Amino acid sequence: MAEIDERRLAVADLNLPGCFLVPGDLRRTWPDLVSAYRDRHEEEPPHLLAACPPCQGLSTANARRGMEKNADDGSRDARNLLVVPIAEVAIALAPRVIVVENVRAFLARKVRHPQTGEPVSAAVLLISLLEEEYVAFPLLSDLADYGVPQTRVRSFITFVRRGEACLRHLEECGAVPYPMPTHAPDHGGEPVSLGDALASFGLPALDAGAATSARSDRPLHFVPVWQSKQYRMVAAIPAGSGASAWENDDCPECDRSELPRDLACCPTCDAQLLRPHVVEEGRARLVRGFRRSSYRRLSPDRPAATITTSSNRIGSDRTIHPFENRVLSPVECQRLQTLPEDFEWGDSAKRSRSGLIREMIGEAVPPRFTEAHGKVLVELLENEQPQDLLPRADRRVSDAAQKLDIS
Repeated sequence: MAEIDERRLAVADLNLPGCFLVPGDLRRTWPDLVSAYRDRHEEEPPHLLAACPPCQGLSTANARRGMEKNADDGSRDARNLLVVPIAEVAIALAPRVIVVENVRAFLARKVRHPQTGEPVSAAVLLISLLEEEYVAFPLLSDLADYGVPQTRVRSFITFVRRGEACLRHLEECGAVPYPMPTHAPDHGGEPVSLGDALASFGLPALDAGAATSARSDRPLHFVPVWQSKQYRMVAAIPAGSGASAWENDDCPECDRSELPRDLACCPTCDAQLLRPHVVEEGRARLVRGFRRSSYRRLSPDRPAATITTSSNRIGSDRTIHPFENRVLSPVECQRLQTLPEDFEWGDSAKRSRSGLIREMIGEAVPPRFTEAHGKVLVELLENEQPQDLLPRADRRVSDAAQKLDIS
């Protein structure tokens, strides 16, 4: 396993005992990764190579608007070209199957081809580097369709080595190497709601109003304490409503109600409204931007919003508990990502380091999906011809192809 951040490697070591760990930048360490594998397995090819290149340079949360097709802008972040060493490892080891996961922008965000200089998406670049030896199967899916209790749209490319017997089976049955959705409405299923998920966790209530109420004796079940202004804004949002502080229409000081949404202060008594605002030169104004997602309670009757690396903040992502006055705790985020209860965090579990845990949780691929996908791949490689394969005609396949601009 290769990872540039040694703190993340330490967590991997706790949960994958015996795994050979290669620290450092994959662009320089990929030969070490190949050597480490061959020292253990000689020339036997691996069954699976899994890769999750960093999404920060691709994520819509960080990408500048309107720059998706600007290859020069995309190439400024070197992480967007980490598909090249991934291809080097794949060519050297010849795994039977390769799985690459990323955000949806991975399929379309343009970079400069390192050899030709032509604009190409990182995904298309990877496909072109491997096309002589592998058949690529792209997918774009909301993982809530597979029982993950959050909306999490992610792209996957599964590469199957040419010559594998399962390719004929996939061709004959018109399928791709992915499992059938279990909770998707278009397949007769129903997503897992946040309310149902939280109820199943059985965790005690928390409140961000004070240090004593913001923590519990359960591991990783604690939240940041808010200042009075922030707390009052959130407390004014009706529990279970899915509404936001931008919709706090009543003055907290006088009897004015249903005030226009563009005001930061009450026109009658001049009190600051319980809406996101800043004070400049003695006068309040509303905070600019993020009005659809920020300072908003999560809705209990649908999957949670995407769990991100900033799950402790309320100023950009949708992170506020549907009923309680607080953000989700690290362990709630862990469970919503379907990471197991007994997942080990080591020293990262210290309260002072909870930000790192939130980052790792937000970057994770939900095991509920990877387990289902892995079972399909095992059956295909063992020539068992699984029955519940995703049809090639499914919109999740066509959506990915459209993003890639391939048919």
